Amino acid sequence: MTGSKDIARIIKMHRKAANLTQLQLAELAGVGKTVVFDIEKGKKTVKLDTLMKILKVLNIEIQLRSPLQHNTIGINEKS
Repeated sequence: MTGSKDIARIIKMHRKAANLTQLQLAELAGVGKTVVFDIEKGKKTVKLDTLMKILKVLNIEIQLRSPLQHNTIGINEKS
């Protein structure tokens, strides 16, 4: 499982590869610079929607895997 430190490392690596400062990334994602700093430091209380904005700008995709996935194929969720 990927933890907050792993996510932080990946985001920072992609930001630097894109030659973006934390401020530039924040502006592109429509979030505050402090959010980018917090994410890159592995802060665990970042909102999911905020994280998703950062990931979208950096073209990073999250994939979820579950042992229950094969049991739910073709079943509509009711919630």
